[in-house]
Amino acid sequence: MRSPNSERPPYALTIASSDSSGGAGIQADLKTMTRMGVYGGSVVVAVTAQNTRGVESTYVLPPEEIRAQFDAVTADIDVDAVKLGMLATEAAIRTVDDRLADYDGPVVVDPVMVATSGDRLLDADAVDAYTDLFERATLLTPNADETEALTGVWPDGPDAREQAADQFFEWGTDAVLFKGGHLASDSDTVRDVLLTPSDRTTVTADRVDTDHTHGSGCTLASAVASGLAQGNDLQRAVADGVSFVHSALARPADVGANGSVNHLVDGEGPLDAVDRVTEP
Repeated sequence: MRSPNSERPPYALTIASSDSSGGAGIQADLKTMTRMGVYGGSVVVAVTAQNTRGVESTYVLPPEEIRAQFDAVTADIDVDAVKLGMLATEAAIRTVDDRLADYDGPVVVDPVMVATSGDRLLDADAVDAYTDLFERATLLTPNADETEALTGVWPDGPDAREQAADQFFEWGTDAVLFKGGHLASDSDTVRDVLLTPSDRTTVTADRVDTDHTHGSGCTLASAVASGLAQGNDLQRAVADGVSFVHSALARPADVGANGSVNHLVDGEGPLDAVDRVTEP
C-alpha cells in the first residue's frame, strides 16, 4: 500500500554506460536528474573502468541484459523522458532502438563517440546504427567533433550548422543542439544553438575558464531531459540545462588529476549569465 504522503515525481530514464569515477556517464546523469528535481532510473549498457585521466577498460553488457533492464523499468514505471548516452556497440544500439519503438515520450540523444580524454567510446561499425537511432530523438546534442564525424561538417558558423542540421533532420531527429564549448575558444562567450526545422534558439553564457570539463556533455543532456520530464518546452529545457552546466563548470569538483564538473551546485533556475533568443 502506498503511503498517504507519497507523491509522483517526474521520472527520467538514462540509457548509457557507467563511469567509475562518478564524473560522467550514468553516475553524472542520475546526479544531474536529482539536482534538477527529477527521479532518475537507469539502464546500464556498459561498465567502464574510468577516471579523470581516461578510460582504462570497457565491458559491454549482453543485449538481453540491456533489454531486461528496460523492460523491468517500463513495465512498472511511467517514464516521462529518456536520455541516451554511451551505447558503445552496434548490438547495444540496435537493442535500445528496438525497445524505444513503442515509447512516445521525449528522447534526448547524446551521441557519445569519444571521451573528453580522447578515448574512443563507440565502435567504428556502430555509426550507421546510431544514425538509424536518431529517428527516435526529440533532441540530439552533438559536440563539434561528433557533428563532423557524423555529417562531415564542422559546425563553426550559421551556414555549416544549417547544413549539418539538415542531415540530422533527414535522419529523423526533431531538433539539434549544437554545443559551442569546443568552438571559438578565444571568445568570452559560448553560444549553444538549438535548431528545429522551423526556428533557431541561441543560448549564450559567459565562457568559464576551466579544464575541469569531465562529464559536461552527459550532464547537459541529462539536464535537458530532466526539463522535458517536468513538462517544460524544449527551449526552456535547453536554457535551464545550459544554466546548470555553466554553474557546474564555474565551481568544478577538484577530484582526480583533471577534475570534473560539480553536480553538487544549485540547479534551481537559470543563471544571470545565461540568455536565450529565439528566432523564426
